[in-house]
Amino acid sequence: MIYGAMKLSIGSGLKLAFRPWVEGLENIPASGPAILASNHLSFSDSFFLPAVLDRKVTFVAKAEYFTSPGVKGRLTAAFFKGVGQLPVDRSGGRGAAEAAIKAGIEVVQGGGLFGIYPEGTRSPDGRLYRGKPGGLGRVALATGAPVIPIAMIDTEKVQPPGKVVPKLLRPGIRIGKPLDFSRYQGMEEDRYILRSVTDEVMYEIMKLSGQEYVDIYATVAKRQIAEAEKAEKAAAKAAEKAAKDRSGEAPAKAPDGAVEPGTPGAGSSGPGAQDRPAA
Repeated sequence: MIYGAMKLSIGSGLKLAFRPWVEGLENIPASGPAILASNHLSFSDSFFLPAVLDRKVTFVAKAEYFTSPGVKGRLTAAFFKGVGQLPVDRSGGRGAAEAAIKAGIEVVQGGGLFGIYPEGTRSPDGRLYRGKPGGLGRVALATGAPVIPIAMIDTEKVQPPGKVVPKLLRPGIRIGKPLDFSRYQGMEEDRYILRSVTDEVMYEIMKLSGQEYVDIYATVAKRQIAEAEKAEKAAAKAAEKAAKDRSGEAPAKAPDGAVEPGTPGAGSSGPGAQDRPAA
């Protein structure tokens, strides 16, 4: 009931304001379970995708969204519950991943649509990164549900990372044909099968999105970018300090006993030497 009200208000508002275009809507089943595997460009991805679908989509979200204190915290929790987010404590490493997988399996086994971002985090630069096999592969193989690849287009331009207020640009959504991995059902502990399933889904997402593919995890790319930015700032700071030190240096002094050129007694080459009488 809350989801319906949120979809009517927020979803309708998003469609009216941003007019997202959609291709392949017929690939979403009218009923029954499915896993929606999407690239991840922006925080707004989890709002634009549900806005264009008739059915409820459930994602997992960090537990902090549901446990913040005060009136603002309660309103935030109500909002995320209303838009179909499930709280998962992501601070516990392996345990957090297991909780997210369990939540996804429960949604799918209940006949719902489970939304997941195989990259595990937002792309730091708009490129498509290697999918993490644990979540997507295990939910797919534990349930036998079809995996539907989805490409979000230009949502990072609508709401760039770190920006709260979105820009009024038109994003797009491409929905691919369902992928059937039921032949591997029950093999969710085989890491080679998990990797193969995930890579196949990421390949389909790449074709739909047109993104450049990078065969490393997005978390690694983010760390590399952060380290490069840190090194660049350090180099700029060092260069600025060196320039400041050079500008503050005192003029060079002549050695003891020497006379600077142009001063009396400096020799016949100084200014006015030709005017001095010979001894």
